[in-house]
Parts: sequence; structure tokens; C-alpha cells
Amino acid sequence: MHPIDSTAPVVVSLTTTIDAPLAAVWALHTDIDNWPVWNTDIDRAQLSGPVAVGTDFTWLTHGMTITSTVHELVHERRIVWGGTVQGIVGIHAWTFEQAGDQVVVRTEESWSGEPVDAATDELGAALKASLESWLGCLKARAEQTA
Repeated sequence: MHPIDSTAPVVVSLTTTIDAPLAAVWALHTDIDNWPVWNTDIDRAQLSGPVAVGTDFTWLTHGMTITSTVHELVHERRIVWGGTVQGIVGIHAWTFEQAGDQVVVRTEESWSGEPVDAATDELGAALKASLESWLGCLKARAEQTA
């Protein structure tokens, strides 16, 4: 299991419950090329191959072009990716768990690096807001199409 960096200066963990089938939530979330269709914070996303460990994808969010690599993939359970942009090392883990007719989605992300050390509070708040938005967009889209 590929964990986030729990010792990083910024660590955000959030959870939401989605009223939609697990397969549908997973398919929506791992269809990286289509993130901009439903996630208002992502302007562009391009996967370089199949969603698999070692596959890279490039995406544009909040004015930053990020190249991430899939580190872990357990179908309909967990996906972890990471990358470095502008000196910020990010590791992002997502878990999906069936709970009756709903899906519990948990996201955990760590940020480290010199820019994070220099602006921990501001970047922590920005990451929390970004992940809250992502979960909200995922929930809205999954429930709308369920």
C-alpha cells in the first residue's frame, strides 16, 4: 500500500458519502480525461495510457500544469497518485467503500517541499478548499447520473 506522507507539513483528509453505485463512482473518478466535464477546478486532463500503476497523466488546475503518476491501483477500492509541481511534492490517495446503497469516498493528500514550508497555513487552506470542491463535484455528478 502506497501511503501519503503523514509527516508532511500539509496533510488534508476528507470524507463524503455518495448516493450512487460504487462502480459508477469509481468509473467517473478514474476516467481522468473527462475530469474537466464535471470537476469545475480542472481545466484539462490527459492520461498517457490505461489507468494502471506507472501510468502518467497531465492536468491543469488552478493555473498549474501537473504531471502525476499512478502509484497504486486496486479496482473499485483505492487509487494513489503523486507528482511534483513548482517544488511541491504531492501524494494523493483515494479510497472507495460500499456502505449499503452508498459509497464512502475518502481523500487524503500530503504536500511537502520548500514552498510548503514557506507558506504552510495558506497552502493547507488552499488544499482543503480544493479537495472539498473536488468531493462536492464528484458527489454531485455521480448522484446526478445515478
